[in-house]
Amino acid sequence: MSAAPILIAQSGSTPIHLLPAMANRHGLVAGATGTGKTVTLQALAEGFSAQGVPVFLADVKGDLAGLSQPGGQSPKIQERIRELGWDHFTATGYPVTLWDVFGEAGHPLRTTVSELGPLLLARLLQLNEVQTGVFNLVFKLADEHGLLLLDLKDLRATVAYVGNNASAFTTEYGNISAASIGAIQRALLALEVQGAEHFFGEPALNLDDLLQTDTHGRGVINLLAADRLMSAPKVYATALLWLLSELYENLPEVGDLAQPKLVFFFDEAHLLFNDVPEAWLGKIEQVVRLIRSKGVGVFFVTQNPSDIPAKIAAQLGNRIQHALRAFTPNEQKAVRAVAQSFRINPAFNSGEALTQLGVGEVLVSVLDDRGQPTVVERALVVPPRSQVGPISSIARQRLRADSLVAGVYEELVDQVSAYERLRGTVRAAQPEAPPITELKRGFFARLWDDESDETPATSPVQESKLKPLPTAASRRPAGRPPKSLGETLVQTAARSATATLAGMVTREITRGLLGGLFGGGRRRR
Repeated sequence: MSAAPILIAQSGSTPIHLLPAMANRHGLVAGATGTGKTVTLQALAEGFSAQGVPVFLADVKGDLAGLSQPGGQSPKIQERIRELGWDHFTATGYPVTLWDVFGEAGHPLRTTVSELGPLLLARLLQLNEVQTGVFNLVFKLADEHGLLLLDLKDLRATVAYVGNNASAFTTEYGNISAASIGAIQRALLALEVQGAEHFFGEPALNLDDLLQTDTHGRGVINLLAADRLMSAPKVYATALLWLLSELYENLPEVGDLAQPKLVFFFDEAHLLFNDVPEAWLGKIEQVVRLIRSKGVGVFFVTQNPSDIPAKIAAQLGNRIQHALRAFTPNEQKAVRAVAQSFRINPAFNSGEALTQLGVGEVLVSVLDDRGQPTVVERALVVPPRSQVGPISSIARQRLRADSLVAGVYEELVDQVSAYERLRGTVRAAQPEAPPITELKRGFFARLWDDESDETPATSPVQESKLKPLPTAASRRPAGRPPKSLGETLVQTAARSATATLAGMVTREITRGLLGGLFGGGRRRR
């Protein structure tokens, strides 16, 4: 059974609909500053929510929380209603869940260090190739030792342990220089000073909490407060890329659905591709291409379509283009390129229209029921039914209190992990857990075992299982085993690895070619 189409714009008296079954073929919303992209995002989020599709949306300016309140009273909205010739307009609010990495403007959004993975963290820390190779090794040793990397203090303690015992690992892994260890520690300290410690810890985000509907069957709109986060663009881009990769790796294959399970809006998308290595572009392209089969639609939002690499832009079937500026030769060339990306409409010149569009006016082309782009139309975006603009602090507090996840993420849980075990504080709470010197005896006995990923029964690592999380964190579904670091070592440290390490990586990568695109993963309980 097909889902009802979503009204997104109107060309004259002709409505333009987005087909929910084609929403997971992804999309693009582009346009210069001040052309109405934010209102377009709001209208799209409302349309998906009303259809029962949950939405994830970064609130870059801090004014999208108005989605939770009835609107339609502003003069501009009333003027747009008259332009469209509508006889009636029903104002309404939509179910909204507020998230915030800093835990101030919404529920804390956290992940663990191991779930983010070494490759994303290495890029976030701006490590060079040699330092990244050592960083991957730290994760591998933590995995083999059974050390849980949950927060930044766990990671810093483990890096210090590897540095202090570098000579013990030289034979198997090659030289671990003090300079690389020092560079990693300084980068971690700088990240901590920027407030990144709020992003790491437990309870970590349960992806199921992004896929909720309310009692009326409307999809919940998940808003990530990003106005403060935007001061650290790499952290912002890394957090959203991590979420995309987690959705890709954890959601089951569902094929073509009548409508998506989730629509993910990546605002300020140019930040994702700034100074990104070619290998990373391949990974991002892979996620965008394959996540469709998981029932997730991705919409990139940016000022200029040229911000999106060509291979990824080619996968964006639904396009909503606001006005572009064309004052310089380069800008004029970009406008012509955008115009040529649409199917020609003989009724008007797309290139000329792109520089003449008013606020809230767009060129739009969506996919039809056969998956083919429609002829481009010049149209007016439908007005949002919810409030345009921010909400009061009292209304925000009420939203948090009434949320489906109220009380689940607010209290930080600091369970026994790498920091406690390396500091020896775990022995008082868990006498059965052996100290790290005992763990080391069984370490090399099971390294890179091609026959099994399980620890032998005689291994001290298995004998030192940690206690599970308290109830709040135990809501999460059973996780996958931590992904092997051999998969990321291939991309980041192959040239600097020893011949022994290269051989081990070759064997390890065959265990899961697509698992762990960015080296993270749900950790073992």
